[in-house]
Amino acid sequence: MDSQDTEDRQLVITDGRQSPRAAEVQRGVGRLLLDMGFATIAELALSTGRRADIVAANKTGDIWIIEIKSSVEDYRADNKWPEYWEHCDRLYFAIPPDMPQEIIPDQAGLIVADRYGAEIIRHVEEQRLSAARRKAVILRFGRAGALRLHRLMDPEGGL
Repeated sequence: MDSQDTEDRQLVITDGRQSPRAAEVQRGVGRLLLDMGFATIAELALSTGRRADIVAANKTGDIWIIEIKSSVEDYRADNKWPEYWEHCDRLYFAIPPDMPQEIIPDQAGLIVADRYGAEIIRHVEEQRLSAARRKAVILRFGRAGALRLHRLMDPEGGL
């Protein structure tokens, strides 16, 4: 198996919630955020019951949420994104390169991504979380990461 086959095979290993195209955007965004010093969790359940596509936290406790939209139809079908502001300092949309950028509202930042990487096209002004909300999101983030790691290490462990 050559390296391209291995890379394609690894891309298929997702949690099953996103389309292959959204998984490619997620992968590229993850690479960008890692390069920027962020750790990420995909599909993190928030206290409201909503699931954020990507939640990112850096070593200083900054929290970003990235909402992935893989098509115009996907964007138009979703009006819950403003609720994510209650759980992050910055909110971004991540879209594939061929999606029209002008449909993304100015109230959020914009990232363009493919399976190999991503670029922040437009930053959004920071809206700092309260200390109590930051603590709650970071605890949820850390717990989710630890539980996912445990499931990988012990799939029959009862979780």
